[in-house]
Amino acid sequence: MGHPTEKLVLLMMLSLSAAASQDCDERWCGNMEIPYPFGTKEQCYLSDTFLITCNKTYHPPRAFIGNGNVDVTNISIDDSELDISFFIAKDCYTQNGSQNGSHNFATLQTPLFTISNTKNKFVAIGCDTSAHISGNIQGDTYRGGCMALCGNTTKTIRDGHCAGNGCCELEIPEGLKYLELEVKSFNKHSEVFKFNPCGYAFVIQHDKFNFSSKYISNFTPLEVPLVLDWAIPNNTCSKSNNETNCNNICGPNTKKINFLNDGSEYRCRCLDGFKGNPYRPQGCEDINECKDKRLNDCEYKHMCSNTQGNYTCGCPKNYKGDGRRGCIPTYKAFVQYIVGCTIGLTILVIGCTLLCLGYAKWKANHQKNKFFKKNGGFLLEEHLSKWESPVEIFRIFTHEELKKATNKFHESTVVGKGGFGTVYKGVLDDGLMVAIKKSKLVDQSQTDQFINEVIVLSQINHRNVVKLLGCCLETKVPLLVYEFVTNRTLFEHLHNKTNHPPLSWETRLKIASEIASVLAYLHSSTSNPIIHRDIKSSNVLLDHDYTAKLSDFGASKLVPLNHTQLSTMVQGTLGYLDPEYLLTSELTEKSDVYSFGILLFELITGKKAVRFDVPEEERILAKIVLYAMNENRLEEIVEQGLATEGNIDEIKEVAKLAKECVKVKGEERPNMKEVAMELEGLQMLHG
Repeated sequence: MGHPTEKLVLLMMLSLSAAASQDCDERWCGNMEIPYPFGTKEQCYLSDTFLITCNKTYHPPRAFIGNGNVDVTNISIDDSELDISFFIAKDCYTQNGSQNGSHNFATLQTPLFTISNTKNKFVAIGCDTSAHISGNIQGDTYRGGCMALCGNTTKTIRDGHCAGNGCCELEIPEGLKYLELEVKSFNKHSEVFKFNPCGYAFVIQHDKFNFSSKYISNFTPLEVPLVLDWAIPNNTCSKSNNETNCNNICGPNTKKINFLNDGSEYRCRCLDGFKGNPYRPQGCEDINECKDKRLNDCEYKHMCSNTQGNYTCGCPKNYKGDGRRGCIPTYKAFVQYIVGCTIGLTILVIGCTLLCLGYAKWKANHQKNKFFKKNGGFLLEEHLSKWESPVEIFRIFTHEELKKATNKFHESTVVGKGGFGTVYKGVLDDGLMVAIKKSKLVDQSQTDQFINEVIVLSQINHRNVVKLLGCCLETKVPLLVYEFVTNRTLFEHLHNKTNHPPLSWETRLKIASEIASVLAYLHSSTSNPIIHRDIKSSNVLLDHDYTAKLSDFGASKLVPLNHTQLSTMVQGTLGYLDPEYLLTSELTEKSDVYSFGILLFELITGKKAVRFDVPEEERILAKIVLYAMNENRLEEIVEQGLATEGNIDEIKEVAKLAKECVKVKGEERPNMKEVAMELEGLQMLHG
């Protein structure tokens, strides 16, 4: 019949199982499951410590620890945690210094549960606040606290910062039981009442709180989430087992793990290979690793055999186990495997060789036409065929030449990135330094921009335009090759004083005159007028003697003969964009005149055309300068150190010219010939 002890254990387990299932079907409170050792009915929980009261007067019903008012929101068996809602201590005052709706204390009486020190933190919020926390650690009293202070405004308070300025926080000590919070004010919030009438103190889950400065004025929650650790006190007996085996209530296939260092509390865990609730009398059940292929590492999944807490792996015919989870072939199977692999590999190599040779031949025959078409070669040919006069032939570069010139387009050779691509610095075999522009490979519109720039630049022959040397159509990404301009952009010289010395007024006037001259040339001296459409300081390059060269014609438009304007999709750069063009989408030469006027303002003031890191009234350069000129205080906004007695009159003349250029109506603006003549006259005064 078996050993008497075995009989006793069996009877005890049957008794526990019957008691634990007797009339315990109601294991939910609203949407929350109540797992054993917790329960809502007599005989359905381990001991009075684990009683959960389900109050069904709420909708949905709410669970409370014991007969108290601690609201439970989740019970975890795997983590041995209780999620609860805990009250906030609040200290509020009226303007005359009397308390208003305060409840300075918050107390949590859960002597057999521990405040989780890894999941919670103590927080105080306020500008005149002293907060205290107390409890019990292994029979000794624990006390702590912090202060939350601030000045007479909230300007120094930052979201996410909780180090004493408007908010302070403390770690929770390990093993803390009971919890009492108290919050006080030093001066009844009298000095900060306008924006902080209240102070708050609470313990909250780490991941459920991130400080916001708006909490200083109003922190609305009445309760906050908090995590309790739970464990089984030693000598806890089940209410249904007549106090038998009170030192370990863990079920079969489980292990007992001490929770506290002093061994006064423990937890139950399922053994490896088992799952379930380790506190139930029936304990944990075996996991069938073979049923779920992800749970076993057998080489042949269909030959997996489940065992209690584990599994074994089988091997097919002519194979044997290798002592691990795999199978190794016998000698016969090994020979068959080698012969089969050799034949298969030979066929595979021959097939791949033939396939690669065929593909290489096909690729060689089709790649040139493929890339030529994709990069707009046919479109370029179509445009070239329509020109009445021959165009100077530019060089067609191979991709290998440009890779060699740029060290395979290494990141260190990048000299600029723009809206239409990246520019690399390269050195050709003959020593010529070039700039190589790689357009972005996005959609067909990018190819159109590339072809447009080739067409425009091919018709321009001017010392103040970056010279186009050639292009490459062999790659997935279209490439243009320009002369390399050595002294970076005008934008960098104006706005990066750390790397570049300030430009003198004479140099700025020279640059302005050169850009005006080339724009006048583009508008009136080419076979078809050209509107640049993106005049700005970052598109003006400077060489070693500060000669200006206009670049980036990717947005430019050729104006057909007998036309004075074009209807286009609006393009340009914020701050330089012609407002009339923006409203009407009608592009004219006067759109370049407006942008050039903004460039003159930039040369005079040293300020950017538009800024977003300043107040709204200081963002738009045109607005700043026009206001200053209307109020006769232009000298106040001229770049510091630029104006002298000898050139202030010239600066004012240039400002007046720029003012004419940025008039709202395009018809009231001068043309670029008039602007260029005016600037050339001023420049001649310097000899």
